[in-house]
Amino acid sequence: MTDTEHTWSEAESARFRKAGHWEGVTFGARLRRAAADRGDRVALVDGDRRWTYADLDAEADRVAHGLRALGIGRGDRVVVQLPNCAEFVLVWFGLQRLGAVPVHAMPGHRRREIGHLVRVSGAAACVVPDRHARFDHRELMRSVQEENGPGRSPRTVVVVGEPGRHSGFVSFKALREASPSPHALSAPGADDGGAGPGDVALLLLSGGTTGLPKLVARTHDDYAYNARACSEVCALDERTVYLAVLPIGFNFTFACPGVLGTLMAGGTVVVAPDPSPQTAFALIEREGVTLTSLTPPLVTHWMDEAASGSWDLSGLAVVQVGGARLPEEQARKLGPALGVTVQQVFGMAEGLINLTRLDDPEDLRCTTQGRPVSPDDEIMVVDSLGRPVPDGSTGELLTRGPYTPRGYYRAEEHNRTAFTPDGFYRTGDVVRQLPTGHLVVVGRIKDQINRGGEKIAAVEVEEQLLAHPAIIAAALVGVPDERRGERTVAFVVCDGEAPGVREVAAHLKGRGLAGFKAPDEVVQVPGLPLTAVGKVDKATLAKESLQR
Repeated sequence: MTDTEHTWSEAESARFRKAGHWEGVTFGARLRRAAADRGDRVALVDGDRRWTYADLDAEADRVAHGLRALGIGRGDRVVVQLPNCAEFVLVWFGLQRLGAVPVHAMPGHRRREIGHLVRVSGAAACVVPDRHARFDHRELMRSVQEENGPGRSPRTVVVVGEPGRHSGFVSFKALREASPSPHALSAPGADDGGAGPGDVALLLLSGGTTGLPKLVARTHDDYAYNARACSEVCALDERTVYLAVLPIGFNFTFACPGVLGTLMAGGTVVVAPDPSPQTAFALIEREGVTLTSLTPPLVTHWMDEAASGSWDLSGLAVVQVGGARLPEEQARKLGPALGVTVQQVFGMAEGLINLTRLDDPEDLRCTTQGRPVSPDDEIMVVDSLGRPVPDGSTGELLTRGPYTPRGYYRAEEHNRTAFTPDGFYRTGDVVRQLPTGHLVVVGRIKDQINRGGEKIAAVEVEEQLLAHPAIIAAALVGVPDERRGERTVAFVVCDGEAPGVREVAAHLKGRGLAGFKAPDEVVQVPGLPLTAVGKVDKATLAKESLQR
C-alpha cells in the first residue's frame, strides 16, 4: 500500500460512490463549506476559548501557512501527540488544508512507541505539548531524535507551549502568528493542498497485537463516511453538543461519531481536559452537552459522582460506552444513574463500527455490542479453518466494507495474513451474531489484552520484562476484572527473588514503554507451563491466576 492509494478495487469504489457513501470531498473542503454555510455557529469549545465554524476555518489556514513555511506539504506525515485540547483540532484541519497526513498518537505513548511511529510513517514533523501529566514531551522528542539519528528523525518539532532551548523546536503560537492574513493560502488547492478524496487523510493506530502498533491509512472518502454513518445512527444535528472525554486522537472519540461526526452535522465539540466526572459534569452543565463517550472503567466513577445529586445533567441524552466490553450489570445501572440512553460501541481503527441503536430494546442495548452502521458492511463469523459457523455460534469476526481498508500501511508481510485474498479483515475478535444482526463480543484469538480500553500486546511487554536482570522467563496474561474488563498478570521465572510491581513498572518505564503497559500483578513461578507443541500455555496461567 503506497502513501496515496486506497486498496479497494475500482469496481468497489464505483459502487460506494454510486451508493452515496463516498461523497468525493476532502476534509479541507468540508471545513471551507461549513464556514460558508454556518460560519457564526460555535464549532469548538476549550475552557473559555471558543471558535465558530468561520474561526475554525481561518485557524486552519493560519496553521497551514505556518506549517508550509516549515516545509510541510502534501503527503507529508506529521505525528500529532497532543492531550485533549483545541490545538489538536486546529492542527488536524491545518494539516488537511495542506494535504498533509496527521498520524494520531496517544498522550501516554513514550520513546519506544513514538520512535516507532516516526520510523514507520517517515514523519516529517511531530506536534507535542511542552508538558502533560507531569511529563516533559520535549525531552521525549529529543530522545527520539537521538535514537533515530539523522535522516530518520522528523525535520521539525512543533511544541504547544514553551519549546524550551531545544534546537529546531518551534512554538505553536509562533507558527500560527506567522500567517500574514486569516486566509493565507492561495488557489489552486486552497482547501486541501491539492489532495484528492481517495488520498490518505490520516493514519490511525492499530491495537498493536504483534508488539508495536501498525498504522491504518484512512482516506478522505472512507473516514468521512465512517463519521457520517455513525452520526446518522446517533441522530446528530446542529443542536448536538459533544463532549470529548477520552483521548481526542482515539478513533472512538474522533469519528464514531465523535469530533468529526459532530462537526459534519453542524454541532458543537467541547473538549474536556481530563476524564474525571467532576470536570466532565461541570462542562455538561455549563455547555449543555447532549452526547459523550466513555470506556467501562470510567462508568463506575461517573455513576458514583452522579449519585451525589449536586449536578444538573438534564441535557445529557446519550452516553456511548466502548473500547472494551461493558458488563451487563453496569449497562443496566448506567442509564438510570445518569438519566440517559446507553449506547454500546464496538469498533476498530481498521474500519468496522457497530452501534446499538437508540431505539433498541433495553436487553439489546445492555447485552450486545451493536450492529454495523453501514448497510454495505459485510461480516462473516468463521471457525479456525475460515469456514462460516452455524447461526448463533461463536467464531472469529471477518469484515470488509466501504470504510474498512484492505491493508495496513507499509506492512505488506503482515497484510498477507491479516486479510483474506478476497479482502476480508481478520479482526481476531471472537463474536456471536444474533438474528437481529447485533454482535456479542465473546473474546479474542489474538494475544492482546484490553485493559480498560487500552490495548496491550503481551509479546511487547514480555520482551522488555526479559531485559530485567532477575527475570529468566516471562508471560503476560489478561484475566477478567470487573472494573477494567481485564487486568494484567506477569508470570515470571527468576534467578532469586522476583521484582515487585513497582520495580517492574519502573523497569518498563525505563525501557520506554507507556505506563499503562506495566502489569497489575507480578507472580513468581518455578517454570512456565507449555502446550503440546512447546508454546507457553497461557490458558493454564490465566486459570491459575483466577484460582489464586
